[in-house]
Amino acid sequence: MELVHVAATVIAVGAMAVAFGIILAIAAQKFAVKVDPRITQISEILPGANCGGCGYPGCAGYAAAIVVVGAETNLCAPGGGETTAAIAKIMGVEASAAEPKVAVVMCRGTLAVAGKRFDYDGISDCRAAILVNTGPKSCRYGCIGLGSCIEACQFGALVMTENRIAVVIEEKCVGCGKCVETCPKNIIALVPKSKHVHVFCKNVDKGGRAKKSCKAACIACKKCEKECKFDAIHVVNNLAVIDYEKCKDCGKCVVVCPQDALVNLRPVRKKLKKGQEKPKKEKTQEKSGTTAA
Repeated sequence: MELVHVAATVIAVGAMAVAFGIILAIAAQKFAVKVDPRITQISEILPGANCGGCGYPGCAGYAAAIVVVGAETNLCAPGGGETTAAIAKIMGVEASAAEPKVAVVMCRGTLAVAGKRFDYDGISDCRAAILVNTGPKSCRYGCIGLGSCIEACQFGALVMTENRIAVVIEEKCVGCGKCVETCPKNIIALVPKSKHVHVFCKNVDKGGRAKKSCKAACIACKKCEKECKFDAIHVVNNLAVIDYEKCKDCGKCVVVCPQDALVNLRPVRKKLKKGQEKPKKEKTQEKSGTTAA
């Protein structure tokens, strides 16, 4: 009798399992969420860098955002214009290329012009170093020089100079913005690649104090503001700020700046493009903020 009871129990459990399986299969078909095939198509086109520069969680997230919520088709910096055009074709819209942007380290605070207040002997990470009295550099707004931005870049587009300041290799930069997010000093910015004139300083201290902490700091003298005929540069909170929409890249503000805090990248970019001259490691990197690959 016991064997018969056990057998009956096993058969009953097995029948229930089969029944539940059938119910689940029917439910899965009935309530299945259909994936728009365009999401898969766009995901296959995207480069797979998952850099997050588009503002969405990875390439798959961006693909879904394009199809579901109508995100712009030109937000993939690593993919560039070809990827934008391919996505636009899938979506049946006109491709509108976003202006390429490049990361620039807005700081000239090398050890030659902004020394150290103390020797830092902690974790080799900028985000950790700022917890110790805002970092070891004499300028509390400048590049710490421990390379957190370099580690964050998936494309090898940043390097560290011997004078402990990060610079961008523009040929490798895709404008994803990871370095911008990582820098605890907020001195890295994505700027239009077509623009050449930039303020290489983030120090908002008043003139005397700023110059004391860094010999290349903006001292808010307003000479650049007075020189500009296009109303494209103004001193705001003791720091010169460029309006890139108004800036004509004439470079006159660079000429009058007594601190060399304003930099014109055009000459260096031309030399690198033509291959006429490889940039000298110290002078070019310090002054221009760019270097050869």
